[in-house]
Amino acid sequence: MSDPLVLVPARLAATRLPNKPLAEIAGEPMIVHVWRRATEAGIGPVAVATDDSAIAEVVERAGGRAVMTRADHPSGSDRIHEAVEALDPDGRYDAVINVQGDLPTIDPQAIAAAVLPLADPAVDIATLVAAIVRDEERGDPNVVKLVGSEVAPGRFRALYFTRATAPFGDGPLYHHIGLYAYRRRALARFVSLPPSALERRERLEQLRALEAGMRIDAVLVDDVPLGVDTPHDLERARESLAARKEA
Repeated sequence: MSDPLVLVPARLAATRLPNKPLAEIAGEPMIVHVWRRATEAGIGPVAVATDDSAIAEVVERAGGRAVMTRADHPSGSDRIHEAVEALDPDGRYDAVINVQGDLPTIDPQAIAAAVLPLADPAVDIATLVAAIVRDEERGDPNVVKLVGSEVAPGRFRALYFTRATAPFGDGPLYHHIGLYAYRRRALARFVSLPPSALERRERLEQLRALEAGMRIDAVLVDDVPLGVDTPHDLERARESLAARKEA
């Protein structure tokens, strides 16, 4: 694996926070902040995959690249698959990094770390986790947990992902971060599969890959980036990035 392409899926249709990608944070739209973080990772070219011309315009005005996709995709994975096929029909890029468009505080080093497990040819998909340190998150169904086996220091082979408190017993729990690095052929296979039983039950897309026998490895990082889903999240992101700007 030597040529990753970084894609940021973004759409305007969000029920809890309408027009979320265009929300202003520290003087710029949120999607521009995410594009900048992805660019700063320095692992490959970056493009925003969107179904809305307003998102494409703000990205291009900031100096980035945008690719238009269909509006009816059921997930960001489907959107980036369309985008990579349009951007790279000859298959030059052998890995695709999916950076969610609502992570304006993501550490560029974390994006770069997600690529590392793909050096192992047995790994189909790579992702990120962070140790849970707040007790209230252990039982929070909105905090997705990784159940995995440590295969190297700071790297786990995923056995399961769940909204429940797992695994049982003493020991650390790991908060899954929804950023994915796909081997190109793994992405194509993943989006061709129908939603799986456990995926529908847990409402976790990555379980489709595990049920199909695909291998997912996770890299341990220090912090969970703030995902912006609500007006409260947006205010927290504004405070965080304003503080960084002043520092």
